[in-house]
Amino acid sequence: MGSRTDNLTIAVLLPCYNEAATIGAVVRGFKATLPGAEIHVYDNNSTDGTALHAMLAGAHVVRERRQGKGHVVRRMFADIDADIYIMADGDGTYAPEDGEELIRTLLTERADMVVGTRRGVHDDAGRQGHAFGNRIFNILYRTIFGTDFTDIFSGYRVFSRRFVKSFPAVSAGFEIETEMSVHASRLKLPVSELELDYGRRPEGSHSKLSTFKDGAKILWMFAMLMKETRPFAFFGIVTGAFLALSLGFMAPVLAEYFATGLVSRMPTWVMSMALMMISFMMFTAGVILDSVARSRAEQLRIHYMSLEAPHLGNDVFASEVEDIDLQRQQAPRAGAA
Repeated sequence: MGSRTDNLTIAVLLPCYNEAATIGAVVRGFKATLPGAEIHVYDNNSTDGTALHAMLAGAHVVRERRQGKGHVVRRMFADIDADIYIMADGDGTYAPEDGEELIRTLLTERADMVVGTRRGVHDDAGRQGHAFGNRIFNILYRTIFGTDFTDIFSGYRVFSRRFVKSFPAVSAGFEIETEMSVHASRLKLPVSELELDYGRRPEGSHSKLSTFKDGAKILWMFAMLMKETRPFAFFGIVTGAFLALSLGFMAPVLAEYFATGLVSRMPTWVMSMALMMISFMMFTAGVILDSVARSRAEQLRIHYMSLEAPHLGNDVFASEVEDIDLQRQQAPRAGAA
């Protein structure tokens, strides 16, 4: 499935929910930029005619009934076979013309994922809550999972087949981009970033993000991914919290004992001992689960390595880059002087 750029098939994946105002232009933009690629629109229960607009623009349209971007991405990755996958949003904030540059970067750097980081994302329709959350979560990601990415929420990405077919995709909603980033960092896959312009939504198109609701979901996803991928650090934090509580309850009881030789606050002492035991249990769980997590990472890596990589020699890479550059020269961006 897909079309060929020399010996490579390319699939453009567009998850959509109520994007009738923009999806037609997005599909036509990708068809003009990558005339051989197959355009796939997965409609997530839209009520505004998104599917019809996409179909009229020439896309293959499939409906995914489970609500949430994560469900859509899981379905797309399972359904579609290609050598290169381009994923973008259907809201018109990402320029289809940048797709060829993302592909070129994927090929020349032999990466498994290239992320189009968003230049001007903090100016998106004045949503300062989104901008602030974006900064905080990116800092938190780099603190917990590593420094591979600077914009974990970008929806404009290009993947190799090996990434797509080895990605478990367990998230249900907008947390899916975070899961993709953690998957790449966890397995130490070759990745790259490319800074691109980020546009504003046109009139009549509205963001589906809820600053606090989706922010809470992403924060919960961070905690769950940390528990699964870095259990020793996760349970170490829990251990420290219970240990601090235990010592807090214990201190006045010990002070009284050393001063008088008596323990009048026996329930407090029992509570402190219980909290101490829980902290030891959390530490033990962290040690054991860290070994399990390492084993799971090794199995995921082995599965990733078992998938056939594209047989691309230097001559093929050079040919791909020349073809893309030639396409850019023959079809300059609309509005260019």
